Amino acid sequence: MRIAAVAVALLAAAISSARAADVTFDDTARFLAGMQPSADSPLVPLTKDPGWQRHAKFFDGAFAQLEQRQISRIRNWADANLAAPKPTMFYLFSGPDFLYANAFYSKASTYVLGALEPVGAVPDLTRLPRGAVGAALYNVERSLGSILSFSFFITKQMKVDLHANQVNGTLPILYVFLVRSGKTIRNVEMVALDDKGGMHVGNDNPGPNATRGTRITFAGPDGEARTLYYFSADLSNASARAAGFLKFCETLGPGNSLIKSASYLLHSGNFTVARDWLLANSATIIQDDSGIPLANYSAKQWGFFPFGRYLGPINEFPGRYQERYAELFTRAQPIDFGVGYRWRMHESNLLLSVRVPGSEAAPAAETTSSAEPAPKPRPKRPRPPEAVQPPPGRFFWFR
Repeated sequence: MRIAAVAVALLAAAISSARAADVTFDDTARFLAGMQPSADSPLVPLTKDPGWQRHAKFFDGAFAQLEQRQISRIRNWADANLAAPKPTMFYLFSGPDFLYANAFYSKASTYVLGALEPVGAVPDLTRLPRGAVGAALYNVERSLGSILSFSFFITKQMKVDLHANQVNGTLPILYVFLVRSGKTIRNVEMVALDDKGGMHVGNDNPGPNATRGTRITFAGPDGEARTLYYFSADLSNASARAAGFLKFCETLGPGNSLIKSASYLLHSGNFTVARDWLLANSATIIQDDSGIPLANYSAKQWGFFPFGRYLGPINEFPGRYQERYAELFTRAQPIDFGVGYRWRMHESNLLLSVRVPGSEAAPAAETTSSAEPAPKPRPKRPRPPEAVQPPPGRFFWFR
């Protein structure tokens, strides 16, 4: 009897292990995103839980509103204004924001995101205690609160949210954004870059100054295979020079770049390496005013197409007002969506910079300054709205 019991237990364990192996990356992502996994997925029983069903209903409503209010309008704007996008897009200081990367550059075949936040992990959800699954779902909701409401992540809040439990880091958020954008995840790998930009997979030793990341292979509705890279990268000058992240990116360029809600870091003398790299390796740059200062572009190499309305930085970032930006935006075309720190539609600014055909990047000394310029006096004008703060408790939606 004892032998039989042991045999039954071993068989049950084997069946459980086999079923766990059937949990695909895509099914895991769909579960976290509040979308039904495939009919034969081991995650299906977990979708019967009232907590998951509430989570699914909540995300259905949230993403439907976001699609109507912003994402569809951004895609329409990009279709009208980006004539010949490159196959690669770069998004530095991105956090796990694949959502807007895909909205602006939906035709890209390779997406490269880089930011400080850790890659994290998504364990086998079938092996987590039921309470842990509920906590993971709540944490995903909380982590996405500000970007779904305001179009950007709040960095200080992310540092807490992305370390909260076993489902952590940027990976679960990337999962959610991919499947909610209509993608099918085919494979996920942990990768690392050595200091020369070479990629290492599995047990390869990347050596010192390794940059850790993930490579996600996915397909859109057309079935074409595409790639998303996310790297946890310190983009300040010393780290950017020592690590291989920008060297790796250079092998994929020139590409199109997106800079949004970047904390005005590229206005600082400590981020000139990243700034110069973007200017040298981008065919187009879409940014709000928190991106590259207008003074650092060469007018001989770039054409400027302003959209929206420039009101200057929010109160969280004093001293970053740009007179030249304000002058440029006196001839801006309107946009019908909000983006960046000034997320309200009639307060947002967007600058499309397009490299002049045949021009080459000028030496850094001609386009940038290694020292942070002193801010110019801010002209008198009506006081801008206060810096956005997330509402307490559950977030709500702005129309």
